[in-house]
Formats: sequence, structure tokens, C-alpha cells
Amino acid sequence: MPQGVPTTIPDDGLTTRERRNRPLIVVNTGPGKGKSTAAFGLAMRGWNQGFSIGVFQFVKSAKWRIGEQTVLERLGELHEQTGEGGPVTWHKMGSGWSWSRKAGTEEDHAADAAEGWAEIKRALAEERHDLYVLDEFTYPMKWGWVDVDDVVATLTSRPGRQHVVITGRHADPRLVEAANLVTEMGQVKHPMEVGQKGQRGIEW
Repeated sequence: MPQGVPTTIPDDGLTTRERRNRPLIVVNTGPGKGKSTAAFGLAMRGWNQGFSIGVFQFVKSAKWRIGEQTVLERLGELHEQTGEGGPVTWHKMGSGWSWSRKAGTEEDHAADAAEGWAEIKRALAEERHDLYVLDEFTYPMKWGWVDVDDVVATLTSRPGRQHVVITGRHADPRLVEAANLVTEMGQVKHPMEVGQKGQRGIEW
């Protein structure tokens, strides 16, 4: 798409403005690094446009505070103080819906994941946010803890103008089919392949 020009113009009866402003389902998947990083970068871009940002972070430990959380929460505070940007809500699944580093059976974890998805469904129905980041959300779908068909049906019928970004490996083909924008990040090289562990400012 040179200079942002679409390759085709569909005969869908929509104006250019209406087509441009349609809400998107975005999926960042694949084995490569950077899926969540890209999603949080998009969240910061949306914040700058005044979007209400809702982050729902699955899988990662509730004890692990990633750098993007600090940045986005500070931006949310800036919005509250000055009106700049938009509001930010960060739902860390360890505060009620996490199974990472948490005692319990697989049934407990599945129930927690289902309740996390139920909260997202409530937020979508109420149109709470302009942009949702469902970080690492492909995993509870892959593990059967959240029903993929329910996710697809909910996202494709969501009201209003709500963008949704989902990250994680092994995105289900049904989710990929329903999405408007899918990026598969491939791995060419990674420092861990030569014994280097994650480092400050790069992984967190």
C-alpha cells in the first residue's frame, strides 16, 4: 500500500470516512519477540488521540511489573491531572484472574480465565474503552479455558467503535479469520539461543 493507498476499493456502500473509521480486531501472533511490545506501542498511540485504553493482561505473573504498565499508568495519571490523552485502566489478571505462579488446580485456573473473559465481555457490552489490549490472550483459548467461538462471536458483534488487540503465539485460525489486521512475527535470531537471558530495558 504505497503512501497509504488501499490496493482495492470494495463495493460495500460505505464512504471513505466510514470505511476508514471502522473498528479493528488486531492479532499479533507468531514465535518472534515483540507481539506485546507492538500492542502497547499502539496503546500509547491511541492514548495520544484521546482513546480510553483498557489493558487486560493474561498469563504473566501478577508479581512481574512490566515497564509498559508503569508508562501507561503514568499516562493515565497525566490524563486525570491535565486532561491530556485518554484514561487508562490496567487489569492485571493476577489480581483476580491469573493462573501464573498461583496455587490451584487446572480447573481453578480455567475458571479464573473464564471470569477474566467474562469481564472483558461486560466491558465491550458497556463500550468502556476505545482500545482494548488483550495481552497473551491466545493461550487461554489454546488451552481450552476460553471458548474460541464465543470470543469470535463477541468481538465481531461488539457495539460501537471499539478496537481490540490480541497478542500471543498460536492464534486460533478462527480468530485469525475474524481479525482485520494480523501480524505474524517470525524469529530469525534471539539472544537466548546463545545463552543470554532477558535484560533490563529490553524484556522488562
